[in-house]
Amino acid sequence: MLLGPMRTPYDTIGVNYSDLRKPDSRIEMLIERALGSARTVLNVGAGAGSYEPADRHVTAVEPSVEMIRQRGALAAPVVQGYAENLPFDENSFDASMAVLTVHHWADKEKGLKEMCRVTRGQVVILTFDPSHRGFWLADYVPELVTLDEVIMPKMTDYEAWLGPVEITAVPVPHDCTDGFLYAYWRRPAAYLDPRIRAAISSFWTIDNIPEKLRKLASDLDTGAWAQRYSELLDFDECDVGYRLVATK
Repeated sequence: MLLGPMRTPYDTIGVNYSDLRKPDSRIEMLIERALGSARTVLNVGAGAGSYEPADRHVTAVEPSVEMIRQRGALAAPVVQGYAENLPFDENSFDASMAVLTVHHWADKEKGLKEMCRVTRGQVVILTFDPSHRGFWLADYVPELVTLDEVIMPKMTDYEAWLGPVEITAVPVPHDCTDGFLYAYWRRPAAYLDPRIRAAISSFWTIDNIPEKLRKLASDLDTGAWAQRYSELLDFDECDVGYRLVATK
């Protein structure tokens, strides 16, 4: 592991990240399937190590010192570095993966092409489709839609940068253990918890989040939220816009 002077936003956001962003086994299964028969896997923007397959030889790349510190003793070996300049030779890995990280990269196209350069087989990306609309949280924090449009690559971008890809919806379970932005679609009170919000990068980007969520708190108290979104309470899983992109 190489630790240098580089600093990233996740040196702040990442505090307690591993406690709140535990990999969900159902999403993990979809990623494992997309990786196919690959034995050597590169995990780019690896964070604390979520979704790294335990039965394969994984190498991780992560820029944040704080995230690296939170990697467990059994986590894959990690190199501190950036997606845009991967320190590996061409075709070094059977497959590569990037989980909910591409939107943080300074040069998304360059980072994805770097993944292709060092990978012999599949490149697998878990991401969010910014064209997906309708998640109720945007009724309270409409800036989330604008933010996604700015930072999230379009689905067409992945084909332009990676070549032919297969894109599949990733339904999010109602009890998802990974606390990413829209994981709490059936647990609205979670968004009122500052500790939970602290592990969601979008909330660090938008100003006055507590004030914006006062209406949500009021609607939960009065029952207005449950009345307005009652159909969600019957779902065990929901498509809230997450997508798995895999090269063919």
